[in-house]
Amino acid sequence: MKHCLILMLLLACAPALAHKPSDSYLTLNSASSSPQITGRWDIALRDLQLVIDLDSNNDGNITWGELRNRQPELAQQILPMLTVQTGQGETAQPCPLTLTGLQANDHVDGTYAALHFQGTCPAAPSQLGVHYRFLFDRDPSHHGLLRSNHDGVELAVTFSDNQRRHQLDTSGAGQWQAFQGFVHQGIHHILIGYDHILFLLTLLFPAVLVWQRGAWQPAPTMRGALTQTLAIVTAFTVTHSLTLALATLGIITLPAWLVESAIALTVALGAAANLLPGLFPKRWIMAFVFGLVHGLGFASVLADLGLMGDGIVLPLLGFNIGVELGQIAIVLLFVPLAYLARDTALYKRVFVPVGSVAIMVLAGVWLVERLS
Repeated sequence: MKHCLILMLLLACAPALAHKPSDSYLTLNSASSSPQITGRWDIALRDLQLVIDLDSNNDGNITWGELRNRQPELAQQILPMLTVQTGQGETAQPCPLTLTGLQANDHVDGTYAALHFQGTCPAAPSQLGVHYRFLFDRDPSHHGLLRSNHDGVELAVTFSDNQRRHQLDTSGAGQWQAFQGFVHQGIHHILIGYDHILFLLTLLFPAVLVWQRGAWQPAPTMRGALTQTLAIVTAFTVTHSLTLALATLGIITLPAWLVESAIALTVALGAAANLLPGLFPKRWIMAFVFGLVHGLGFASVLADLGLMGDGIVLPLLGFNIGVELGQIAIVLLFVPLAYLARDTALYKRVFVPVGSVAIMVLAGVWLVERLS
């Protein structure tokens, strides 16, 4: 039991840089009436810097001039990491890509290089295969998100280290494969979103306890602990799902620094509530209110993909399901261990207060960094 508590405390106090995951964004346009394909590939400058030395004067700031001077390297080293073919199997034929333009664009998490490209297939494509190989050797957690438009039909898919190829099939099978990809993306997003995890843990710390007589007491029954946990998780799920949808659809738009700063503040307040439980008797209300903020943070991935109309339904649904599955995994891992330890002095008098203080300090560091 002691080892389980130490493991949970290390998890709560582990240093982490909470930021948006490494993603790039692709658009690909094609038509069955023309062999020409066009597209755009947005890559974060911080990711490009891992492959090509963009910061020529080593001042820590990549300027437009420095990016523009590396256009030949972008064409020769980066663009070949993306290949497009028409057809499939033995009949597949390449559609060679050439770089036609370069821009610097701001996304929610910083500046990206936008590589415009075009290609010519041997014949007008009825189906395209895409092979994505960027950055996986340096960052296996990297993802590429592709929005394709073929004859006016949109399809969104995700590339990962384990899924580097996609056949862009707008049939039911292709849509199902794309949906699965966004489920995995949602799971990935919450499991590496340390600020989201720590906020959830601050809410779960006292889920197996009851504040009575000025001190934390163990919850008398598993049913009571599960009821409190269910109320917290349900409230958090309802509101972050709402703002995830609204932000992805573009109905709500807030600056990234404001959203990320607000998320850090919710983490700090969630931890503070464990130290002053009398001021926050209803933890599910906190989960409900602060879940609105966290949903805006989740939405950053899909919002930058620029999906419209019917094309947004399956990615949004899949991504949200993935977030919930990741959240459920955290709950199932933490709550049973916490319940077994709830009656120990180590959990009530060390783990909850010390872990909460550590999280408050870490959230404070995040808040200062995000506001600066």
